Parts: sequence; structure tokens; C-alpha cells
Amino acid sequence: MSRRFIFALILLFGSCIRLLAQGGVTVIRVGAFPNITHSQAMIGKANGFFAKALGPGVKIDWKSFNAGPAAIEAMFAGAIDMTYIGPNPAIQGYVRSNGEALRIVAGATSGGAALVVRNDSGIQKPEDFHKKKVASPQQGNTQDVALRAWLLAHGMKSTDKGGDVQVIPMANPDQLTLFLKRELDAAWAPEPWVTRLIKEGSGRLFLDERDLWPQGQFITCHLIVSTKFLRDHPDLVKKWIGAHVELTDWINGHTPDAKKILNQQIQNETGKPLPPAELDEAFSRLQVTYDPLRASLLTAAKSSFDAGFLGRQMPDLSRLYDLTLLNQVLAEKGKKAIQ
Repeated sequence: MSRRFIFALILLFGSCIRLLAQGGVTVIRVGAFPNITHSQAMIGKANGFFAKALGPGVKIDWKSFNAGPAAIEAMFAGAIDMTYIGPNPAIQGYVRSNGEALRIVAGATSGGAALVVRNDSGIQKPEDFHKKKVASPQQGNTQDVALRAWLLAHGMKSTDKGGDVQVIPMANPDQLTLFLKRELDAAWAPEPWVTRLIKEGSGRLFLDERDLWPQGQFITCHLIVSTKFLRDHPDLVKKWIGAHVELTDWINGHTPDAKKILNQQIQNETGKPLPPAELDEAFSRLQVTYDPLRASLLTAAKSSFDAGFLGRQMPDLSRLYDLTLLNQVLAEKGKKAIQ
């Protein structure tokens, strides 16, 4: 059987089991990470905003992940319907499924990622990364690809590609632990871990990733939906996107209150809130947005291809985006459409 046919069977079987188990109540299984870059998900989960927008006939089953590739595997297995996720795992999931598995339906965050070095690592300039140990959240995730692309741009490669820089994928909390043990020299991480590595791990900001992008804007997180769920429940996806847009506007207009809710949810999921000063610094490096910043994703796709994650030929990403529902929501709110 073809990969496409098997994939369709898995999704159909999962949907049938889910409906039987819930007695006819529609369940949306949604992935998110306990990161500042997933602020709409964290705040919407904490204050019930999405649940209220979807109504009493819908149940939200939240799933937590550390990094994007794990969320993509869950979508492949039919375990989630949508997720907040970075660009590179979304690209890889799209390519692996021959364009069948998922669609990007909205943006979430721009910025909020950086390269941090340990203060006593001896790193002062790019050339100092030779023979160093550098962490990323997970192989093939957005920061991992950004790190490898940056190394290539400076004439270096990871050890698995014949170079001498040891790139070590690991969970963000483990990066902080190994910084404190002086067993890592640097890490390319998302917020709030950038700030935690600096404030708690004796780290120093070496490169804010915004400095690499035009106008300092690049997609760090967006919302993707499985194609089957999008096809079967466009009304629910539109309601979710509508709530997502409203939350984005509320966060940008009520940032102090938003940060408090966000921090409480991070504490609920990780066991530890951010100190207020760390929260403010971390939030200052990102922009909450519903614009998926398509041009930056296409650049990220080229970096992922160069890093060897997308096969031998640059893939056709023309069907990766479906912004129809987002633009319907924006039109109804009197906002400008996203191209």
C-alpha cells in the first residue's frame, strides 16, 4: 500500500475511535509547548478562552511537547488534530507526507530565539565554536536548523556532517542543567530558555536571531492543522482561528496581564515560574502575531534542505499554507488580509 493510503487509514481509524470514546462530543486534540513563544496557546489554555469560543459541544484535549518533531510524529499517528509549532518541523512533516498531512493556517510568534554561550566557554567570535559542544532542543527542530545554517554560513559543520562542532539535541531544561555543570559551551534556544540560560546558567547572549532577518522578523511558531481535521471541521478550525486572532490582539494590548497568565501556566506545566525580570526580558525578544510570515519560512526551508533534512531535492511547498479561514476571520474583523 502507498504511504498516502496508509496515512489516510490511520487518521480515519483514530477519528472513529475518538468519537466513540467521547459519545459524540467533538474532541479537538491540540499540541503546544510550555514556552513563551507559544503564548496564545498557554494563555488560551489557562483562561479557557478557546473553550469558550468553541462552545459546550466541543472538548479540548491539550497535549504538551518539548519540541516540534515529537508533535509532528503525534500528528502522523492521529493523536493530535492541530498544534502550535515551529516552521522546520512543519516543513518536514509536510514533505514526509507528500504534502498530505498538514496545513499552516495562522502565525503565532516572530522572534524569541537566540544563541547563548557560557561565560567561561572561551567563545568570543564565530571561529571560537570549533570543537565546542552546542545544544539545540531536538534534531531537525527550528532552532537546530538555525544553528546548523549559521555554522555553515561561518564555514563550520557539525560532527555528524564531517565538521568539528558537536551539536547535541536535548530538552531545554537539560540545557540549563548542563550549562551549570559546565558540560555545554553554548545553546541555540527559544524563550524563555534564552533568558534562563543567561540569568540562571551563567550564560551570555552571543546572537539574537532577529539580527539575521529583514526587519528582525522571522516565524518562530505558527498554528498547523491536520488536513483531515481541516476538511472535516472547517467551522471549528475557523472558530479556533478567530479566538487565536482575538487572543493575539488582547496579548498585544494587555501585555502585563498577559505575561502574568502566561507565567502561571508555565509554572503549572514546568513546576517553576519565571522571575518577573526574566519574563520581561524574554518577552522583549519576540512579537506575538497571527501573520505566518511566509517569506521567512521559505528561507528556513532552504536552510533545512541545506542541512540535509529534506531529501535530495528542494521540495514544492506551494500547498503548505491554507490561509483561507484566517483571511475570512480578518475580513469579518475589518483587518487586512494576509498574502
